[in-house]
Amino acid sequence: MTGWVRIAGLGPGAEALVTPEVTAAVQQATDIVGYIPYVARVEPRPGLTLHASDNRVELDRSRHALEMAAEGRRVVVVSSGDPGVFAMASAVFEAMEAGPQAWRDLDVTVLPGITAMLAASARAGAPLGHDFCAINLSDNLKPFALIAKRLRLAAEADFAMAFYNPRSKSRPEGFARTLEILNDACRDARPVIFARAVSTPEEEIRIVPLPEAMPEMADMRTMVIVGSSTTRIIDRPRGPIVYTPRSALA
Repeated sequence: MTGWVRIAGLGPGAEALVTPEVTAAVQQATDIVGYIPYVARVEPRPGLTLHASDNRVELDRSRHALEMAAEGRRVVVVSSGDPGVFAMASAVFEAMEAGPQAWRDLDVTVLPGITAMLAASARAGAPLGHDFCAINLSDNLKPFALIAKRLRLAAEADFAMAFYNPRSKSRPEGFARTLEILNDACRDARPVIFARAVSTPEEEIRIVPLPEAMPEMADMRTMVIVGSSTTRIIDRPRGPIVYTPRSALA
C-alpha cells in the first residue's frame, strides 16, 4: 500500500507552535480530515482536498481517513493541541481495531503537538511542575458521575489538575458542579488559572483563588489549571508567576 495516515496535532493556535514534522506532513498530504475549525487552519492548495466534519463524528472521519489511505491517498487527520490528548489518535485506532484486517497493515503514525494544557501552563509559569492529572470535563462520552469521582480522588491525592472542555453552551452546569466538588474537597485558596485562547490574539490569562473561581470564567476555548496545595504565586511587576515546586514537601 502506498497510502498513509498521519494523525497530527496543530498546537494550541499560533502557527509558530506547529511542529516542523506536522508542517511537512500537511505539505505532502492529498487529503486533510478533521473537525471544521481545525481543518480551516490548513491553507488550501491545488491537489489537496479538505474534509471538514462536525465534532461528534470522530469514528466516521477516522474510517474515512483509513479508507482513503487504503486507496493510496496521503491523509492527515488533524486535531488541535496534541492528537493523543482527548483527540483523534485514539478514535483512529478504535476504527482500525474494529475495521477490515487490511487497515492494520496501513502506514499510520501519530505526530505530536503542543497541547493547550502545556501552552497554558507555560504562559502562567510552571503550575504543572510536580505531579498532575488531566481531566476532560465533557460528559458527552462519559457520565458526569465518573467525572465527579475522578475530581474528588484527584483533589484528595493533591494533584495539580488541568481541565479540558470545562463549559459549553449545551452543558453550562457541569463546571459549576466541578467547582463545588473542588471547594468541598480542597477547602483552601489554591490558585486557579483560566487560560483562554492561548497563543492567539484573543489570549487572556486570569488567576484567582479557588473560592473566587466562577463558572462563567470558562468556556470551550479555556484551559483551566487548578494548583495543588503546594502551588505558589510569585508577585512581580511584569505579572504573577504560578509554579508548583518539584518537591512534594516544599
